[in-house]
Amino acid sequence: MRLTVEDVDVAEYVAEPEIDPLNGPRPYLHPVRTLAGVPVTDLLPEDHRWHLGVSVAMQDVDGVNLWGGRTYVRDQGYTWLDDHGRITHDAWLARAADGFSERLRWLDPHGATLLTETRAVAARAVPLGWELSFSYALSAAGEVTLGSPATNGRPGGAGYGGFFWRATPGPATAFTASRAGEEEVNGSDEPWVALTGPGPYTLVFRGLSGDDRWFVRTGAGGYNGVCAALAWEKPVVVRPGAPLERDLTVLVADGELTREQIIG
Repeated sequence: MRLTVEDVDVAEYVAEPEIDPLNGPRPYLHPVRTLAGVPVTDLLPEDHRWHLGVSVAMQDVDGVNLWGGRTYVRDQGYTWLDDHGRITHDAWLARAADGFSERLRWLDPHGATLLTETRAVAARAVPLGWELSFSYALSAAGEVTLGSPATNGRPGGAGYGGFFWRATPGPATAFTASRAGEEEVNGSDEPWVALTGPGPYTLVFRGLSGDDRWFVRTGAGGYNGVCAALAWEKPVVVRPGAPLERDLTVLVADGELTREQIIG
């Protein structure tokens, strides 16, 4: 389905993609565009085939890889394992031109449900462009632990997992109200983080919660992307009756915005 803002198609949502099981099949948004039509997402890039536009995924859900690619194993590094699950669309709860809500299931390699998810996505016009709102809630019948390469022993600020936006390739910069560059922004808990890329375009991410941190890559890290990471330093446990809820927004703007424009 498509999302429109003021009669402009700004994003397409693929609810039931045909993706190699090794690449973490899951629903995603792609392409996402600015109001002027500049693409701001990438899909199945050669460097990381499991990066799927805008999506939600974790590399370790009770030992199941729902991110795709190799799994980070303590004292071994990234290793190909037979541990890949999938995230499937279960039902639409609401659908409109400017957004939708749905129910999803996070499945292990045998098809058993690990988590259920409710997701709401919407697009609206704002003064600097348009804004994507993306909310999700993960529920479990029993305790389910969410982990990341960092919680499994990888050093160097790689606690990625959760809402992830793979941006288009090319020269890019990342900054916050007080930091600039991948090294300073990655791992921070700033109220917002901006990513500028070729087009030019600017994306402004907001909505960290709890102990979440921004996982950020620009060209220096091999690709361009931003993740609101759930398990940055320690695992997160989803318990029965206590859904893990996140509510994020992303400003999608044409041009390279300044700090002053973002702060307003």
